[in-house]
Order: sequence, then C-alpha cells, then structure tokens
Amino acid sequence: MTQREPSPADPSVPEVTVAPAAPAASAMPAGTPAAAVHGGGAWADFRRRVGKNRGAVIALCVLAFLLLVAFIGPYITPADPNAQNLRAVLLDPFSPGHLLGTDQLGRDILSRLIVGTRVSLLAIGLALVVAMVVGVPLGFLAGYLGGRFDGLVMRLNDAAMSFPPLLLAIALVAVLGPSLRNAMFAVGILMAPRFLRLVRGVVIGLKEETFVEASRSIGTPTHMIILRHILPNTLSPLTVAIAVTAGYAMLSEAGLSFLGLGVQPPDASWGSMIREGFLYFGRSPWLGIFPGVLIALTVFTFVTLGDGLRDALGREERTES
Repeated sequence: MTQREPSPADPSVPEVTVAPAAPAASAMPAGTPAAAVHGGGAWADFRRRVGKNRGAVIALCVLAFLLLVAFIGPYITPADPNAQNLRAVLLDPFSPGHLLGTDQLGRDILSRLIVGTRVSLLAIGLALVVAMVVGVPLGFLAGYLGGRFDGLVMRLNDAAMSFPPLLLAIALVAVLGPSLRNAMFAVGILMAPRFLRLVRGVVIGLKEETFVEASRSIGTPTHMIILRHILPNTLSPLTVAIAVTAGYAMLSEAGLSFLGLGVQPPDASWGSMIREGFLYFGRSPWLGIFPGVLIALTVFTFVTLGDGLRDALGREERTES
C-alpha cells in the first residue's frame, strides 16, 4: 500500500503550535542578582533603589542645599553677622532691612543663621571623623582577630557606653576647655563605641564567608583580605550609620552650645542662637524659634536619609537571597 501524505488542509491531522522562544533574561539562574539583569553593577542598582524612595531623594536635596549654603553663606549674607546696632535691637521679622528681625544686640538674624549653617555642619563632620577614626579600625581588628584582643576591646567599649553621653561630654569639655573643636572631639569620642560595635559585628559575619576563606587558603595576606573583600562589604551599613549618627551629632552640638561649651561669642551656631534667644523668649520668641526649626529640619533630614538607605539595603539583601 502507498501511504498518503497528509495535506495541510487535512482535518484529520492535528495542528502543531510552536511556542516562541523564551526571553534571554528568563534563562538566567534563579540566584542572579538584580544588578546583573539591569546592568551597571551593585552600586548602580543601589542608586536606583534609593532614587525610588521619595523621602530619601527629598532628604538628599535638602542636604545638598544646606551644604551649598554652608559653602557660599559668608558671601550671600545681607549684613555682617557680628555687626552690632544698638539702635535696632529686637526688631520684629519683616522689618526694613532685616527679613527675620534682629537679636538683643541688633545683629541680623538671617545673616547669623546663614553663617551658623557652616558652623553646625562643620561640627557634624568633625564629630563623625573622630568617631570613625577611633571606632572603625578598632572594630575591624576586634572582629577579624577575635580572641583576647576582641574581649579586651569590647569590655572597654561597653564601659564607655555605660556613661551618660551628655554628662561625659560636659566632663571632657570641662577638662579640654570650651570651644567648638573640643566639644565635637568629645562628641566624636562618645560616638566611636557605636561605630566599633557595628563594624565588629559586620566583620565577624564576613570573615566566615566562603570567598574570604578561599582567599585565606591560597595565602592572601590579611591586610589584602581586609582591603579587597571585607572593607567594601562594610561600606553599605556604615553609610547608613553615618547618616543616622549625623542627626545625633547635631543635637549634641546644639546642646553643648546651649550650655556655653561649644561655639564661643561672637561666632554663631544654631545651638548658641537658641541659648541667646532663650533669655528673650517672652519678648522676642523668634530668636529661638528660627534656629530651632532649622535644627529640627536638619535632624529629620538625616534620619529620613538613613531610613531610605536602610530600606534600599534591605531590598538588596532580599533580592540577592
């Protein structure tokens, strides 16, 4: 018998449908990080996640504006911030020539707020530098070396954290002398134990990872393991800690300046302006309200930025897991 070839129009032959090829992205392994799909690396993927957080973006814009004011502030002040005019004492806001009024010595409040921006942000930077220089290296060594050195460092760290921070800062400033530099040095010393504990915990978790043990097994020196593998992986949580701690540093500077242990007259900072306005609160409440609002706004900006960075890092960890 001769077998008949089925024709395309023959209804007895079932029609075979060929499925289209799957996209190339679906062929990737399940554990592939999102950064590998989008391209640009982990840092670019982290920036994309931060960019999707509206609060973090607004906080970055506010912080950039404050930094700009800090840099160009002395050149845009409407008046000399330290110039006294006893004929124009305690003027109300929106007075002619004084948008935010004047203080008890006739000095322009707006000019002193602008100049105080640089002083306040400089105080934050100084405190963070001292805290990181002291806390981060000790945290690295304690977490990586372990043993008796880790035990000794952590006992000293716990002892330092047991003291009330403000009282210990006042004691240190009393010994060193009242000034902005000494006050922020004391605040940085008090913040160092928190950075030490954070870095130590991260390093303890990282040194047991497979890639670190592989580097150690092939004879990679300890300092190269720290610089190439451990240090880059601690930058993300350290960045979040810096953003959150900056708000506490500003509050500490304001508190010490309010007590007369920070910025000394005639220089202006937001904390010292609150101290000066406190004496005249019944007559001119805006003397303390304006710098207080700026301090609250700046602290809220740092906290919001820290929360945004923490959320972005949390999404990264969930994605990669």
